[in-house]
Amino acid sequence: MRAASERGGDRKGRRGHYELRGLMDALPHRPVSPGRIQAVLEAVRPRSHQPADFNYNTDGYEGDGAEDGKSQDGSETLPFIDESPTMSPQLCATQGPDGEAVSPTPPEGLLAGGGIEKGLEMKKLVLSGFLASEEIYINQLEALLLPMRPLKATATTSQPVLTIQQVETIFYKIQDIFEIHKEFYDALLPNIQHWDEKVTVGHLFQKLASQLGVYKAFVDNYKVALETAEKCSQAHVQFQKISENLKVKGPKDSKDCTTSVSMEALLYKPIDRVTRSTLVLHDLLKHTPKDHPDFPLLQDALRISQNFLSSINEEIDPRRTAVTTPKGEARQLVKDGFLVEVSESSRKLRHVFLFTDLLLCAKMKKTAVGRHQQYECKWYLPLADLTFQTLDDSESCPSIQVLPEHEIEEMKIKISVLKSEIQKEKKAPKGQSRVERLRKKMNEQESWLLLHSPTIPFRIHNRHGKSYQFLISSDYERSEWRESIQKLQKKDLQACVLSSVELQVLTSSCFKLRTVHNIPVTSNKDDEETPGLYGFLHVIVHSAKGFKDSANLYCTLEVDSYGYFVSKAKTRVFRDTSEPQWNEEFEIELEGSQYLRILCYENCYDKSMLNKDDNEIVDKIMGKGQVQLDPQTVQSKNWHMDVIEMNGIKVEFSMKFTSRDLSLKRTPSKKQSGVFGVKINVVTKRERSKVPYIVRQCIEEVEKRGIDEVGIYRISGVATDIQALKAAFDTNTKDILVMLSDMDINAIAGTLKLYFRELPEPLLTDRLYPAFMEGIALSDPAAKENCMMHLLRSLPDPNLMTFLPLLDHLKRVAEKEPINKMSLHNLATVFGPTLLRPSESESAKGLHITSASDIWSHDVMAQVQVLLYYLQHPPISFAELKRNTLYFSTDV
Repeated sequence: MRAASERGGDRKGRRGHYELRGLMDALPHRPVSPGRIQAVLEAVRPRSHQPADFNYNTDGYEGDGAEDGKSQDGSETLPFIDESPTMSPQLCATQGPDGEAVSPTPPEGLLAGGGIEKGLEMKKLVLSGFLASEEIYINQLEALLLPMRPLKATATTSQPVLTIQQVETIFYKIQDIFEIHKEFYDALLPNIQHWDEKVTVGHLFQKLASQLGVYKAFVDNYKVALETAEKCSQAHVQFQKISENLKVKGPKDSKDCTTSVSMEALLYKPIDRVTRSTLVLHDLLKHTPKDHPDFPLLQDALRISQNFLSSINEEIDPRRTAVTTPKGEARQLVKDGFLVEVSESSRKLRHVFLFTDLLLCAKMKKTAVGRHQQYECKWYLPLADLTFQTLDDSESCPSIQVLPEHEIEEMKIKISVLKSEIQKEKKAPKGQSRVERLRKKMNEQESWLLLHSPTIPFRIHNRHGKSYQFLISSDYERSEWRESIQKLQKKDLQACVLSSVELQVLTSSCFKLRTVHNIPVTSNKDDEETPGLYGFLHVIVHSAKGFKDSANLYCTLEVDSYGYFVSKAKTRVFRDTSEPQWNEEFEIELEGSQYLRILCYENCYDKSMLNKDDNEIVDKIMGKGQVQLDPQTVQSKNWHMDVIEMNGIKVEFSMKFTSRDLSLKRTPSKKQSGVFGVKINVVTKRERSKVPYIVRQCIEEVEKRGIDEVGIYRISGVATDIQALKAAFDTNTKDILVMLSDMDINAIAGTLKLYFRELPEPLLTDRLYPAFMEGIALSDPAAKENCMMHLLRSLPDPNLMTFLPLLDHLKRVAEKEPINKMSLHNLATVFGPTLLRPSESESAKGLHITSASDIWSHDVMAQVQVLLYYLQHPPISFAELKRNTLYFSTDV
């Protein structure tokens, strides 16, 4: 009954059982129908035992074999071992009809979580379930070993069934694996039987992980073992009967004594077991307190297991998805994903497939509801003819459409508002129908963002003709595509020309072969999936080691948000060294982020590269790596130190996270000294000035040497420089002017923003905030003009006297937009929330909103619009405002 849904084309993993690819997809993890069991056995049977269940035709490409461990031509492929912890094994196992461990759902009361006792109970359940499945696994290994001994004994007689070499090949390392797991089972069993909070099992899992070398040898021999078993079955009827009907004992408390399973199915069990053991380690860590003696041992076991699985996948991954053309050419899918192509001067979202000998660019056809989805090939390019276009050839490339940044930011804000609305509707009694409508709208907006955000060009060229251009948001991703193609090009590739039928077959096969099923937007994610982190990530890039030669080196930091990665920060260039010591701190805003990427570059100086496209990156990537932003790890008050290893290079960094709820809070003023966090009227009175000294000096310095700086006020300055300037202004250091003249201009711009952000009350005041929100929403231009000017006049003098020069300064910055890329709207986006965001007590008044992040998503657009209104207004003078009791405009 479930066979059709589970073996059909686009299968999604479900929570509660594994999402494993290749042969693993075929193996059940819970009670299944007899028909499904037969499908499982057929999936692992060698090709000669079953006909291929597909055919080539021009109307489509149908076949179930590929997802059950077969290539599209029916040939065996090595399985892909899934090391991702996205799915967890269930807590308790019983035996299915084929001798496989299957997992019932744990009692409902134990799923909700709880205190330490609940955690220990969950840990015991996890261990009990694993122990039960371990017993079944040992019985399966024993069933394999049963015929091995007599076969080996007869090998030396005058009438051998198999030779010694054949026996050793088929049963290679099975005895060793059996002994390892028997010892593990015997040691774990008494711990479960005498369970209490003092019981430790971490050392057992650590030892089990340390013996994975045996599994490496087994996996390396796996394909040969299957081929040998198949040949021997064809040559010896007696061995065929044995191999098709091995008896597996049931658990001790099972009513069924034995189950018949094929040898091929049993030979697959060790591969499946490694993945299960790794997933169980994830669950054990989840329910083990960090101060428990088991925790570091389980962590170590998990690290060893994951490294093992990664190393295995590197070897067998390219062979996991294959298709063979009618001419008999082997072709495997190596990589696929969604990219934005510049076609006919417009952006198009494409699904790009990299095969071992060609690159295929496709789009999904529009099909009627219920019809099988298919791809349409837009073009393909043989790798033998593919070159990467140099900048010198770029004149012939299509021009890149780049939207104003404020349009991108506006769309992000709209998406944030929709997310908040969806969360509210979920809690409403009859909100489900509205949730679906909001989800659809959010999907459209996120898809628009995905299409219009990327700006980094990725150009490829057919040496015999046309060039193609993609736009990518992440240099990390561009590098991955380039490296994957270059790796394949090192092989002796022959140029290929596909007939229309061959191209149709290959394009149709993409639907089943693809590894990326949906465009990467949050509306396509399950509700249970982690939403990511919202707030500010503080990162210190310390140093890097492992470079062979001295060079000019720097790092960039990327994080994901709204479905794509984008560069957020860049260190200084550390010149002529092999061991750079940056020690630079950055504050990175996270918007649903789950990963941090670090790329290490060598700075390349080439005069021919100057005056090219702003988005072009010509420096050489020396290494790249990423870490998952685990909320439990980063959401602590202390810095978390980590290392990313990349191509023999080690980059040391530290990070800590502040949630948006905390970062949005303005703290009440307790200081009377210094300038940061002190009320503006206190500072101006103490300084006997109309405008705080820090504001005057920062504006003067930016106008002197930063007004032409690309991204001024948008690009983050180095946090350590900003903190140094903050301390200097707070202590009124005599050398402040010297510091300003020597400091990076982005740090000075960042210091000015920080000053306004840390004011205990916003510059435009808490008292007037509701009125600003109402005034900007007015439709009548004359009414809006009078209201907005009246509100300015109502500001305290120190606030107004500071706001007006800042306003004039930002207008002067925007006049240089063709050079610095900062429009009035960009500046309003940066400064609006900083100047208007109310303090915590005021923001909650009259708003039925539960968290600061909700307040942010609802109000930030209005805050931007308020500042933009004043930036777009003709010059406003303090004297004129004070002279008029009511401000009338003759322009409306």
